[in-house]
Amino acid sequence: MTSLIHPTYFPNIAHFWAVVNADSIHLEVFDNYQKQSYRNRTEIYGANGKLALTVPVNYTQKNRQLYKDVKIANEEQWQLLHLKSLQSAYSMSPFFEFYIDDFMPLFENQFDYILDFNLKCFDIIINSLQLGIQPTKTRVYGKEPLNKTDYRHLVKRNSKVKAFESYTQVFTEKHGFIPNLSILDLLFNEGPNTELYLKKQKLHLI
Repeated sequence: MTSLIHPTYFPNIAHFWAVVNADSIHLEVFDNYQKQSYRNRTEIYGANGKLALTVPVNYTQKNRQLYKDVKIANEEQWQLLHLKSLQSAYSMSPFFEFYIDDFMPLFENQFDYILDFNLKCFDIIINSLQLGIQPTKTRVYGKEPLNKTDYRHLVKRNSKVKAFESYTQVFTEKHGFIPNLSILDLLFNEGPNTELYLKKQKLHLI
């Protein structure tokens, strides 16, 4: 099976369920950019519950742009803010210190385009999980792709995912289990068990 997904900012767990349960991965890079999606947003588990981290971009709905042409608004100090948020949320997790150095280039280097940044995110996560996957990028946009399982709807923030098994999160005792956060939540809490967890899930994706 070939899975077709959008590269997003620290993709959520449903995205990586689609990755580890596929024979090959195609990344959609020729779509139009849309606001209010996970293209520039990730969700983590902070001390007060679910916390959204958003990469600021220069984009207006009036001037439609391809995803690959949308620039990051680097005049804002968003990288430092996001790094501090991750440190605050996960410094007490079992595997934070083991993995965080892998992700530091994302916060230390400036990226001009949100797609390039997201592709780097995806690459680092694949390497951290030691998945050995070589994703292929799309060359054209296909509304109904052939011979691929289309998971591009997962980029929408209103996509529903049911039946995630719970795992121990840093603030579970305060707010309970929060499903389908960023893959970082699973990685920092479960470490090398992340891939096995993903393969065990029997998801119903809406």
